[in-house]
Amino acid sequence: MFQDSYGQSSFFRKTPHTMRAQPHGSHFINGEFLEDDSGKAFSSAYPATGEIIASLTTASTSTVDKAVAAARAAQPAWAAMLPAERGRILRRAADIIRERNQFLSELETLDTGKPLQETLVADAASGADCLEYFGGIAASITGQTIELGGSFAYTRREPLGVCAAIGAWNYPIQIACWKAAPALATGNTVVFKPSELTPLTALKLAETFKDAGLPDGVFNVIQGAGETGAALTTHSDVDKVSLTGSVPTGQRVMAAAADGLKQVTLELGGKSPLVIFDDADLDNAVGAAMLANFYSSGQICSNGTRVFVHSSVLPTFLDKLKSRAVAITLGDPMDMNTQMGPLVSAVSAKKVLGYIETGLAEGAELITGGHCTDVVGCETGTFVQPTVFAGVTDDMTIAREEIFGPVMSVLSFETEDEVITRANSTEFGLAAGVFTKDITRAHRVAAALEAGIVWINAYNLTPVEIPFGGVKRSGIGRENGLAAIGFYTQEKSIYVEMGDVDSPY
Repeated sequence: MFQDSYGQSSFFRKTPHTMRAQPHGSHFINGEFLEDDSGKAFSSAYPATGEIIASLTTASTSTVDKAVAAARAAQPAWAAMLPAERGRILRRAADIIRERNQFLSELETLDTGKPLQETLVADAASGADCLEYFGGIAASITGQTIELGGSFAYTRREPLGVCAAIGAWNYPIQIACWKAAPALATGNTVVFKPSELTPLTALKLAETFKDAGLPDGVFNVIQGAGETGAALTTHSDVDKVSLTGSVPTGQRVMAAAADGLKQVTLELGGKSPLVIFDDADLDNAVGAAMLANFYSSGQICSNGTRVFVHSSVLPTFLDKLKSRAVAITLGDPMDMNTQMGPLVSAVSAKKVLGYIETGLAEGAELITGGHCTDVVGCETGTFVQPTVFAGVTDDMTIAREEIFGPVMSVLSFETEDEVITRANSTEFGLAAGVFTKDITRAHRVAAALEAGIVWINAYNLTPVEIPFGGVKRSGIGRENGLAAIGFYTQEKSIYVEMGDVDSPY
């Protein structure tokens, strides 16, 4: 089932018994895999079965120091390289990822529990798109010239230096690419810490960069949990921190970064609204609502988990939604027929099931799902059925807190002004969606919604060409698009006097 398709030089060792994805080392620093005898042992498990697929060690303080030192030493030469050459290396890495997509997708499925039919198109492949995009624009990152009468000034965009990047477990290799691509294109070096739940594809990305010609020390990977992230965030030789994670983690990272006045990019949680008006194409709206709640078993930060449906079409919407939701195939994620896999861990599943119980206790109407289901051959995995609640009110817990599981809350509304006010009544502001055939209303509502990204007649599409990020407590800064360049560079102004100095002294 899980085959390494590119030979003896593979990142993975052949191992006995259950381990199928054991790397040559837990960390990748200065172009080499290494272990940390002082680190704590931890394992990566296949969420569908609990099978241990790799055993690793966390990074001790000395290993964090070693990674940051490697990045610091490599940064001047990398920044001095012609931008076009930096871009060529990123584009070669994108090509290699596409060649190895099947292998990388199987690895991502083993690490996350997401269905293979999903990881094949949404994970490494989208990471390759990101590397290609920023590789393509690397040589076009320029400053400006300002005419000042007889004199002039110009600006330069310069790298920040060493960037610490901390990833989340739901899209491990995609997030690693989203952070690495703009950082590397602009001449920074990177120390990346993946989630301890999904540690493997970041190491594979590091090897891919090396194969593409990236100089040693430019991209490094260290493993660990919160303690390692804190050591990286507070390190005196780190110039910028980029995090994808929860709001509480973002608060801790920002507070730690403030002590050293480090720049931060934070892509945090959400409780995003999806607004469906009475003139919407309901089949498309139902499809989008399902994508916004059940893709990746609902484990996506931008998910539209508050689905506002106009009262006049609510019964029809719910009928269509239920008939399609119950048809979703749950199963072994390595089976290409599986459409939904397990939650990433038993801890996550317990949290999600607790929210379902709370929804019932607070009076929400369960339309479908609400329970775990058994999957043959994956009895130890926690598979939560696609769950839909109707009759949800704004004050219910399931309408206010981020659940991060396959739980959809459907709310009814009457007027445009009302739904905008209710949609915005949240501490979050990551994403939003609008379904209507009235193009004027679509743009009007999109402008009024407090979110970093709004989809019209679609949901959860994140092409790398457009910026992605949140407002309010959903984050600071933007990833992707030209906007990301501003968050990985600093602008220097240079004034050029063409005449004599006008001095009163």
